[in-house]
Amino acid sequence: MARYAIGLVLAVSVTFVLLWGMQMLITGGKDVLTEPPRGNVLDFIRLKKDETVQKKERKPQKPSKPQAPPPQMQQPQMQQANPNAEAISTSFSADIAADTGLSGGLSLDSGDGDYLPIVKVAPIYPRRAQSRGIQGYVIVEFTVTTNGSVRDPKVVEAEPADIFNRAAMDAALKFKYKPRVVDGTPMEVAGVQNKITFQIDG
Repeated sequence: MARYAIGLVLAVSVTFVLLWGMQMLITGGKDVLTEPPRGNVLDFIRLKKDETVQKKERKPQKPSKPQAPPPQMQQPQMQQANPNAEAISTSFSADIAADTGLSGGLSLDSGDGDYLPIVKVAPIYPRRAQSRGIQGYVIVEFTVTTNGSVRDPKVVEAEPADIFNRAAMDAALKFKYKPRVVDGTPMEVAGVQNKITFQIDG
């Protein structure tokens, strides 16, 4: 019985002491919140350094000089002023014979009034005939107009047939003439014939 009485007294005493201690802590905590902090407070402020932008000027580099000058391009000879001249390309030669007309044509006795060839263009050798080694000629007949151009070309004779016809007529359309003049008036000349020979160089 005495043990219970002693235990009860100790329990009451310990409880009182704990409550008193908690009360002191609570009271002391309020003063901490209200009082200003004691001591020195250091504020750290980070300053940024002035950044200087460096500008670099890039000078364009001079192109290096070529070691050797480029080769000069050779201009192909496309026009022939002489009707009897031979037009030569890289892989073939086309002979353009002199013009002959049914209504006058070239004549030394006619004077300056007759038509005269000024420009003759070499024909283009057909690729199919060139690859097969085919050669031949075409006689083309056409009309020289009042302004010296060629009109209505047609094939009179061809050997072999239908191989060089188109190339010969296309070349004839590019011919240029001095028109025939009668009494100061330009006249058309029909029936002018021209022989174009297709021959592979070799």
